[in-house]
Amino acid sequence: MKIAYFDTFAGIAGDMALGAFISAGLDANYLQQEIEKLNLGDVHLEVRKVVRSGITAAKVDVVVHGEIETVKDLGSDHHAHGHSRAGSHHDHGHGKSYLEIKHLIEGSRLTDAVKAKSIAVFGKLAEAEAKIHDTTVEKIHFHEVGAVDSIVDIVGAVICMELTGVERLYTSPIRVGSNGYIEAQHGVLPVPAPATLEILKGYPILFNDVSHELTTPTGAAIVSALSAGVLKEQAIEVESIGYGAGSREMERLPNLLRVVIGTIGSKTEEDHVLLVEANMDDINPQLIPYTLEKVLEAGATDAYVTPVLMKKGRPGFLLSVLTSESKLEGVTAVIYRESTTLGMRIQAIRRSKAHRELRTAETSFGTVQVKESVIEGKVRVAAEFEECRRIAEEKGLPLPDVMRKINAELNRE
Repeated sequence: MKIAYFDTFAGIAGDMALGAFISAGLDANYLQQEIEKLNLGDVHLEVRKVVRSGITAAKVDVVVHGEIETVKDLGSDHHAHGHSRAGSHHDHGHGKSYLEIKHLIEGSRLTDAVKAKSIAVFGKLAEAEAKIHDTTVEKIHFHEVGAVDSIVDIVGAVICMELTGVERLYTSPIRVGSNGYIEAQHGVLPVPAPATLEILKGYPILFNDVSHELTTPTGAAIVSALSAGVLKEQAIEVESIGYGAGSREMERLPNLLRVVIGTIGSKTEEDHVLLVEANMDDINPQLIPYTLEKVLEAGATDAYVTPVLMKKGRPGFLLSVLTSESKLEGVTAVIYRESTTLGMRIQAIRRSKAHRELRTAETSFGTVQVKESVIEGKVRVAAEFEECRRIAEEKGLPLPDVMRKINAELNRE
């Protein structure tokens, strides 16, 4: 599987991601041609080489109507921001609403995959803004990140992944800075910006002792929406390396984002989740399916119940729930409310997962959604159970017969 790994030793911003991919060998002309499909008018990329701590990197600026955009990302100050586009350039800070940007992307000539992923990134930004300002996603109007250069940065990062054939994005823990202040549309904000922290909830971050804003909301949203997680102890066969530069020269570290593009031999992935366990010997068994349903609705990754023999020889049940750190509070609240337990055990565990993707396939029953995985080089394809159930009910056929026929057709394909 081909992957890209973002080494965020100085944080991440959208323009740095573009520069990193170009530095790694992506033809900037191809990127320009794809960005033109957004129909943004007189917009083009200006790419130049810069040197930071002896490392040659690519610096990307977005030129709108002949002038370089200097729109400040949410919470960034072009005098103090680590990734700003400093200089005597023009500020096109009009911005757009989330819905305007969504419609802009949907109406473009970009591929469906690029559209979906780009909208997902802006969705992360909109959700964070809505939470901070106590409003709804539909009412969000972006000031800084709604400007042309930020739209190009975000959509451009997604395009870069597609043009380079990257199937999965991974990162290091995201460095965000701390103990500083930045100036934004809404006033003076602490480092990291509130939107950056909100977007990265549940993702590993580091509050290092650099007082500048190292990671911008756009950079955070790219990571949150597109990354498969932090890469740990997996061998990468490196194909290319690139460095994308921010504008500011920093004394203590080079203001660069490093991308490593390569392949991972195994089709397995690893991540870290929390295992929540609770023993119950006084719950009505009829309540168990309902409890599992509510736990999953609260955001748990998985939930199951195992019969156990408890102290004093009492038969009971062990409730096991897998969840992310960000969903833990909501999940435990549901367990307390919907079950009879008075306490839980919580521990961090490491999961190994076979790489899988959802896609559609044509069968004799029409188009169905299927799950495709690869185990030791062998492709496994199986129809989603709910799809088979739907077909069985629509056609009045036995469910086992539908499942056997569809899966036989898929694997023959």
